[in-house]
Amino acid sequence: MKVVVDLTRCQGYAQCAFAAPDVFTIRGDEALLYDPAPDDAQRGKVVRAAAACPVQAIFLDREDSVRQQSGPAAQVAAPSPEEAFKRSGRIVVVGASLAGLRAGRVLRREGFTGSLTVIGDEPHLPYDRPPLSKQVLLGQGSARRTTLPRQEEFDAHWRLGVAATGLDLRDKQVLLTDGERVGFDRLLIATGVRARPWPNEAEAGLDGVCVLRSPDDADGLRQRLVAGPGRVLVIGAGFTGSEVASACRELNVPVTVVERGTAPLAGALGAVIGGVAAQIQRDHGVDLRCGVRVEALEGDSDGRLRRARLSDGSTLDVDVAVAALGSIRNVEWLEGSGLAAGDWGVACDAGCRAVDVNGVVTDDVFVAGDVTRFPHPVYDYQYLALEHWGNAVAQAEVAAHNMISAQGQRWPHLALPEFWSTQFGIEIKSVGVPTYADQVVIAQGSVPDYRFIAAYGYRGRITAAVAFNQSKWLDFYEGLINRAAPFPPSYRTVDQPTEGAPVPAQVPDRPTHQATVVVTGHRPSERRATFVRRSYL
Repeated sequence: MKVVVDLTRCQGYAQCAFAAPDVFTIRGDEALLYDPAPDDAQRGKVVRAAAACPVQAIFLDREDSVRQQSGPAAQVAAPSPEEAFKRSGRIVVVGASLAGLRAGRVLRREGFTGSLTVIGDEPHLPYDRPPLSKQVLLGQGSARRTTLPRQEEFDAHWRLGVAATGLDLRDKQVLLTDGERVGFDRLLIATGVRARPWPNEAEAGLDGVCVLRSPDDADGLRQRLVAGPGRVLVIGAGFTGSEVASACRELNVPVTVVERGTAPLAGALGAVIGGVAAQIQRDHGVDLRCGVRVEALEGDSDGRLRRARLSDGSTLDVDVAVAALGSIRNVEWLEGSGLAAGDWGVACDAGCRAVDVNGVVTDDVFVAGDVTRFPHPVYDYQYLALEHWGNAVAQAEVAAHNMISAQGQRWPHLALPEFWSTQFGIEIKSVGVPTYADQVVIAQGSVPDYRFIAAYGYRGRITAAVAFNQSKWLDFYEGLINRAAPFPPSYRTVDQPTEGAPVPAQVPDRPTHQATVVVTGHRPSERRATFVRRSYL
């Protein structure tokens, strides 16, 4: 059987861990880990666990395996051109990912019976990425068992292991590596992101230098960790790097984390809350070095990694190095297509329709998932780039619905950004854009106990909230953000700190590729979007 937990929705009540302790475990106070493919002998317990979940965050082998994007109900009657397209149109989805899978299901569910082709550059069926840096590294599940639930199959022509190399908008064709051209009437781009490799090609090829993005990456890194390396080097202290470091310490593997910024997670949460993350890492035995860069990786005569040279002049003897340098959006195949596709993704409108380089919205090309840049009204309609499971699902549903709906029946994608991370037994969750802020305040809880809510504000209104083991409160803060409530929040709570005033959030001056969600291309104080062709890094 297959299990998926929407960890954005999960609030750590632990009912699942009581009902099915062999499948669900709680680390620390709220950090949930689970086996995504438990033995069928556990089915009864897992079904009871799903039913007992107070927030209904557990989904099993069913079409409703993800949270539905709220929106108007689909109309029974549609204009005849749309009905005709549903019967005989050709839709191509480029990206056999979570977003691509979800979009295909929605298309069929909403009555599309025409030709549907799904193209993916990986040989794998769509799989769940969050467990790769958590359960898989800890040995609680195999990377091969992270395939997403597909019990309710939909009729589609799957082209796996073949990449798209170009897009011809004039003739409406997708160009593939095998030389084939696949025609379409409407196209969904869901190509996502890939791990940013170590920039020195020769050093990246050393035995022991890894990235973490795919099931193959996770399996390979897991094997290296259980082999008992003398020391692991993690380059970059974003969410992936911090989760890898957490797995190392749980496996009792010595680990050094080198971060060029001022603190772990500073690119996503600002340096103030990043300082809390730094203390958590040190509390768990991580050798954390901030404000330092890895200058070179060195190997022996057999091509095996042996040491790293740092910018402060020191060297480290290491057997494994994990390059956790953020992500690269898969847009190279769109070069020359005429779409506004750059380092931060493919620009689209709130209805997921792609935008061309002249700022004109297309009618037949849609975008969903990590590869998108989309405007959000809460953030002055500036473009957001967001990498997260829940956003990929919600955006894919909106895009698929809009692809086969008349203009008056289309939905906007207006959900606030959300993300989570489980590390060192702590559940970190966020709503809003923490880097769209000039101040931050501890609104609830206790920082020394690592159980608190940090509220972020920009020009006197709340723009984000981050919870450390306090996720039950995030729905409340989501409402404040949507209402543009004043900052700092003045509501009395049961665990309100006795003292504490807002301080500068110390967010990066420019977006970083290690962040989960960023306002792209400009600083928060600017009121314009800039098309960026070159990488910041």
